[in-house]
Amino acid sequence: MIYQNTQNENPQNQFSYALKELQIGKLLRKSNITKSCGISAYEVFQFLLLLAFQGKNLFRFLNSKHKELAVSKNTYYRFLNETSYNWSRFLLLLAVKVTTAFDSLTRPERVKVLVLDDSVIKRNRSKTVELLARVFDHVEHKYQKGFTLLTLGWSDGYSFIPTGFNMLSSAEKSNRYNEVSSDMDHRTNGYRFRKESMMHKTDAAILLINNALNAGIKADYVLMDTWFTTEPMIKEILKAGMDAIGMVKQLKQRYTYQGKQYTLSELKRFVSFAGARNIFGSLVVTTKAGIPVKIVFVRNRNKKSECLYILSTDASLEDAEIVRIYGNRWSIECFFKSSKSFLKLGTEFQSHNYGAMVSHTAIVFTRYTVLEWIRRNRNDEKTYGELFFMFCEDIQDIDLTNALQSLMALFVEHIGALSADITSFIKSKVTEWMMSQASFIQALFGNICWES
Repeated sequence: MIYQNTQNENPQNQFSYALKELQIGKLLRKSNITKSCGISAYEVFQFLLLLAFQGKNLFRFLNSKHKELAVSKNTYYRFLNETSYNWSRFLLLLAVKVTTAFDSLTRPERVKVLVLDDSVIKRNRSKTVELLARVFDHVEHKYQKGFTLLTLGWSDGYSFIPTGFNMLSSAEKSNRYNEVSSDMDHRTNGYRFRKESMMHKTDAAILLINNALNAGIKADYVLMDTWFTTEPMIKEILKAGMDAIGMVKQLKQRYTYQGKQYTLSELKRFVSFAGARNIFGSLVVTTKAGIPVKIVFVRNRNKKSECLYILSTDASLEDAEIVRIYGNRWSIECFFKSSKSFLKLGTEFQSHNYGAMVSHTAIVFTRYTVLEWIRRNRNDEKTYGELFFMFCEDIQDIDLTNALQSLMALFVEHIGALSADITSFIKSKVTEWMMSQASFIQALFGNICWES
């Protein structure tokens, strides 16, 4: 059962307790992350895990007044560089443990998703970093020296848990500045990570999804941005037994509708835009390979004259539900921002060893997972025990329209308890406010009337 922290526990105690609750030491041993002598692998891992909260990097900490709390720097670097450790297995085991616990806090019918995205880890000043590559940064729209951090995570709409990653170099040798170290043992997990870093991004993404599903991660949909929402990717996701929801670019690809082929811009004319607010409508079409999909046409908030296209392989979903589910993709963007800004992703260790970068990334992902575990335990009443699980419903998704209507209905219901003068004044002011609003806002409250 998930524990509940008390308010007077300090953060470090909470973190240490969470590590024990999650049985981090056991998960490390199952992933071959052990040491035969000296300080244990668990103690080294715990130190590196908490290092980000000390306000110092490893070098400065070892030269501070707190250096007696640590061992030699060589111990930590040997730990980070070790090629036998299976960090991907460790993250998967941790993710299964955490997501299973979180899953028990919500109703079975609540939608769970896998979210796929990538982010660039820059190393522009580096020259000798192992497998350093020329990669494209979609945020700055230019090439950078570094790596593409391909990440897969699980979300229930409330929490985000990373399940795996691939620190991608480049599949094209011409784009790689350096190759794998010549003295690398090909039988180790470290060599496997290096070989996987040279996979094509779509192949690496499918591998992450299959690994998560095979490990026992439960989800209903895979959410993707425009780069991943391609027909080959969709086919692989369907083959894995899942449905895909993703944004689609307005390119030259054609879809079959009513026996004819159209581009996305051509399909727009079959959808009624009159009187629509944010969702214009949807069409069920067929891809070039014959896959039936539903495309939802959504207003582009940044440029209202245009619309966005959200594709779903589950055509049975309502338009609003597809848009709502796709909104969960934002959780991975928050994850990347938090990891880079606060948990020192890509900046804590500037090692030239590829294995050390993999180890560091796994440590950062663990930090985030443990912090999410603590946050969920503090904020979700159902973590208090079975009593709250019996009496508390999980948080329901409710759109703004329903929320406003519910609020107004509650207001109307209780206004009668006030004095006649106050009631009359409030009614007149509310009526004035409603009359001053746009017609679509007035329409929200058309079924609400004052009692005589």
